[in-house]
Amino acid sequence: MAPWQPLSAASRETFWRSLQTFTVTRIVITLVLLVYLTYDARRGHMIGTAYAETCIAYMAAALLFAAIAQRWRHRFLLQLSSQVLVDIGAISLLYLAAGGARSGLGLLYLFPLAGAAILAPLVLALFSASLATLFMLAESTWRIFLSEDEPPLFQAGIMGAAFFAVVVVVSRLAARLIRQEELASRRGADLRVQQAVYRIVVDDVGDGILVVGSDGFVFSGNPAARRMLGLEADSLEAGDGGAGTGFRLADSAALEPVAQGFEAWLAAGAADAHVTIKRWQEQDGPVRGRLDQPVHLKLRFARVDTPNGAAERSVIFMQDVSAIENQAQQLKLASMGRLTASIAHEVRNPLSAIGHATSLLAEDLNGPAETRLLRIVGDNVARVNRMVEDILKLSRKVQPGGEPVHLKAFLEELKAEFTETHGLPGNMVWIGDAGDRTVRFDGLHLREVLVNLLGNAIRYASGKPASIRLFPVLDATGRVELHVQDDGPGITAEVRAHLFEPFYTTSSKGTGLGLYLARELCLNNAAMLDYEYRVDGPAGFDAPGRFVITFSI
Repeated sequence: MAPWQPLSAASRETFWRSLQTFTVTRIVITLVLLVYLTYDARRGHMIGTAYAETCIAYMAAALLFAAIAQRWRHRFLLQLSSQVLVDIGAISLLYLAAGGARSGLGLLYLFPLAGAAILAPLVLALFSASLATLFMLAESTWRIFLSEDEPPLFQAGIMGAAFFAVVVVVSRLAARLIRQEELASRRGADLRVQQAVYRIVVDDVGDGILVVGSDGFVFSGNPAARRMLGLEADSLEAGDGGAGTGFRLADSAALEPVAQGFEAWLAAGAADAHVTIKRWQEQDGPVRGRLDQPVHLKLRFARVDTPNGAAERSVIFMQDVSAIENQAQQLKLASMGRLTASIAHEVRNPLSAIGHATSLLAEDLNGPAETRLLRIVGDNVARVNRMVEDILKLSRKVQPGGEPVHLKAFLEELKAEFTETHGLPGNMVWIGDAGDRTVRFDGLHLREVLVNLLGNAIRYASGKPASIRLFPVLDATGRVELHVQDDGPGITAEVRAHLFEPFYTTSSKGTGLGLYLARELCLNNAAMLDYEYRVDGPAGFDAPGRFVITFSI
């Protein structure tokens, strides 16, 4: 067996537990010997006093060894050697007192020899076997001098050979087991270090991490994920196999965008998803928590490579892009602020001159080619002028004021004005029942936001009756939401990622400032404008997305 010193703390602890087991076994053996003594005495067999005294002394020594091994964990080899020597001495005295080889007590030597083979170096174990063998051979030889008819010398030799064989085999097996335990202990220590490092990284990383099954069951998540989703701590403390307090993403309406993105990735291997988690609050049910402010998340998905596909697991990485979006917008706002200072004189005056010159040229040039070129110039002048106007609006934002807006009357008036201005059929825009709800929003600002959203809806709606819908609802926290939805195709994930960025547009005639200005006006009125990608809404009207204005309380 290898030296004891280089063993790990866990292996040394195993040795001390084995020594305690050794001492307990010794107590059991002494109890059996005492019971055997009592049984023979009751049957009338005369047992010598030496046998009884040896049993009692052996019992006392066994109890002493057990107490020392329990309370004093020092000098392991000294304790083990002392116990083995006492065992061999006590068994030898019992062997003599019971009549030698004919008593059958020679088998008791296997107990200390096996213990020495397991816990002591091989040399010490072989030395113990030599002592036992020499004693048995000496006892048999002595009986020859006593002129006994058939001294059991051959039997003693066989028992000695068996002692050595047992010691060698048990020592080899014990050494192999010790090496395996030491390897397992070291691997376990390495694994615990890796787990500790992993836990630090996962807990401190800014991105949210969810471990989910193929059915959307959430097994675990880090603190960042709980913070982003607004979940209570125990909502992400589930054990493997679905036990614990885990939940399914589909169990919560608030987490439906995450569930839909995960399902789309499983079905078609979709790319990264951008979703919005709205305000929500739930104290009862499988998913408990509260989110006071909506968050914009970028989702990344990865599949866990498990051995033989035993358990399908996937990881959802969530990045809160709200701060990134705000930072990018602030940088662009700073650039626009510097531009605004000189935009009136440096851009608008030359632009007005170009537009006036184009009008004068149109009076003198009537050819088709000239007319087409002048129209191109006029269209681009109008586009640049519209961009200038939008930029100047950013520098003229004011705090909202005035009376609260009554949604029902406001929406009806806006519908009538909008359909008349754009020449739309009266039944193309449908207004949901707003009841007597009022919202805190500047009326002019709200009109500008809705006109922008309705103008975008006209470009994609089918033109059928009620193909554009405005309907107010209440969210989970009691806030009023106004949904603007059309029956056109939904906005793709690539476009949704940049939807509210300034100067980002998919139209050749757009400036890329409309939706940005609409969101800024909402923020100026303590409201929020977002785009939600989900299929639900009024009965009979399933569109893949809608713009949502969430008003302040």
